[in-house]
Amino acid sequence: MDLQLAQRNSVLNHGASAPAPANSDGIVETDIPSRLDGLRWSGFHTRVVLALGITWILDGLEVTLAGALSGALKESPALRFSNLDVGFANSAYLAGAVLGALGFGWLTDRIGRKKLFFITLALYLTATAATALSWNVGSYALFRFLTGAGIGGEYTAINSTIQELVPARYRGWTDLVINGSFWIGAAMGAVSAIVLLDPAVIDPDLGWRLAYLGGAGLGLVVLLMRMWIPESPRWLMIHGRPDQAHAVVADIERSATGNAQDRPQHAWPKIRLKMRHHTLLREVAHTLFSLYRARSLVGLALMTAQAFFYNAIFFTFALVLTDFFGIASNQVGWYILPFAAGNFLGPLLLGRLFDTLGRRAMIAFTYGVSGVLLALSGYLFSIGLLSAETQTIAWMVIFFFASPAASAAYLTVSETFPLEVRALAIALFYAIGTGIGGVAGPALFGALIDTGSRDSVFAGYLLGSGLMIAAAAIGWRYGIAAERRALESVARPLAFVE
Repeated sequence: MDLQLAQRNSVLNHGASAPAPANSDGIVETDIPSRLDGLRWSGFHTRVVLALGITWILDGLEVTLAGALSGALKESPALRFSNLDVGFANSAYLAGAVLGALGFGWLTDRIGRKKLFFITLALYLTATAATALSWNVGSYALFRFLTGAGIGGEYTAINSTIQELVPARYRGWTDLVINGSFWIGAAMGAVSAIVLLDPAVIDPDLGWRLAYLGGAGLGLVVLLMRMWIPESPRWLMIHGRPDQAHAVVADIERSATGNAQDRPQHAWPKIRLKMRHHTLLREVAHTLFSLYRARSLVGLALMTAQAFFYNAIFFTFALVLTDFFGIASNQVGWYILPFAAGNFLGPLLLGRLFDTLGRRAMIAFTYGVSGVLLALSGYLFSIGLLSAETQTIAWMVIFFFASPAASAAYLTVSETFPLEVRALAIALFYAIGTGIGGVAGPALFGALIDTGSRDSVFAGYLLGSGLMIAAAAIGWRYGIAAERRALESVARPLAFVE
């Protein structure tokens, strides 16, 4: 059923009629998806983006601090990290994100999106504050692991909720910009590093600890912002709570339009769903690896390529600047700022094209261009033609395209699988992709940088380039044209009844 027919109706005429009661088999007829997709952008959607999208700001802050503070960790009299220690700790963060995404992703589909908002954020807050108290490489890596687990859990709950609350015609651009807000956090981390690692301002060994405490403080603000966000009505409907789902949608309509007028029940296209309390893991496996095998291939390819590309390069960004270009560790933040600007501007300026030109064309374009440009800049780096400034400009241009590409990986996985397995699908492909490409990447590049050989680092860049180009080809061949389509038409719910 094409639920986009609902979008031709006036938003002010949204219905507030109660859902049809479930029959004895637990089947209910609902117009909730079409009513949500029929809404125009409103203050409600802006608040959802701010309250949930700030997760990526936190992640950007965390990852940037890890990179920008690496010099201070190496120089710390208490820690004295080597490049390998820095890479190991960063890989521990990513390993935590992988396991956190899997565990919390399963819970997100089972107990709901909203409950997980607070569980994962509480874990993040506690662990990032504990990182500030680290006394050796083991404790630092452990606390980074737990911080990553909280952030990984956030990915699944947040991506699922955003997909299910944002109207279809805005979904691509919104998702890309939210994921791109990672780089607002990166800029904040860079500025924090500039100030807190300046010996004229504060002892750098204390400064890096205060930087992590600042991340925990930002998390407290997020906790307050999330208090009013509703549970996903789509999730509530399938999980046997249709009355509550209807009440949430009516509140959203009143918030978005100022009223919720009664309409005849036939005013919006409806679908029939058989309510359930959970989805069996064998059904999840059948859905991902049999029913939607090609989509799983696309999700895995996109996630793996972007994870290696991003994590390998960005986690060792500071090491390249300090070891090959002689930049002082307390000056690295200045180089991260233009890099972060390119990364945020990419999704902001190119994101609309994912909803107009389409997913397949833009995924192939952004992945392919990123891979080619990385190979070219890597070669220039290997023969010594780049300075610290021109290297930063090259990265800025590369990641202008790579940032929307990476965000499109999350968009693809979160919108091309049924609602009942959406969060776990995000978690699974994030986990596999990050496990293959992300966890190994920082440690590998740390070891390559330790060799002191530009050719060795160039070989790592070529590997990242090849992965991105291969993902571009897979996305073009097997990708789904999900632009401007309702989630239920892209992937029919498992609970759907003819």
